[in-house]
Amino acid sequence: MSASTEATVEPTAGAAAPRRGITLSDGAVVKILWLVTAAEDAARGLRIKVIGGGCSGLSYKMDLDQSRDGDRIFERDGARVIVDRKSFLYLNGTELDYADDLMHAGFNLSNPNVKRACGCGASFGV
Repeated sequence: MSASTEATVEPTAGAAAPRRGITLSDGAVVKILWLVTAAEDAARGLRIKVIGGGCSGLSYKMDLDQSRDGDRIFERDGARVIVDRKSFLYLNGTELDYADDLMHAGFNLSNPNVKRACGCGASFGV
């Protein structure tokens, strides 16, 4: 992170942590560290963004990215999740997990702010 970046770094605990910020499961930590290592850029983290779209109004977007001014950063065991201010309003209290089994491989967000979701699970409303 450069000296001019004014990001807030907040440590996050495992699943037993209080619902403040964003928590990372063990699986999410392992996968984020693997992705960042594969990208060969240790300063990066996983950016989670809430964007408009989908049949329920909002959806998630994830990318490897650098932190920017005003971002909130949640870190556990070296794995970093980066969230912009606007997206954090929708993501506060979320637990990020990663699962890889016979039926599904990918990140899962347990977001307590979601009031409705579409049938396919690709979008949500608050």
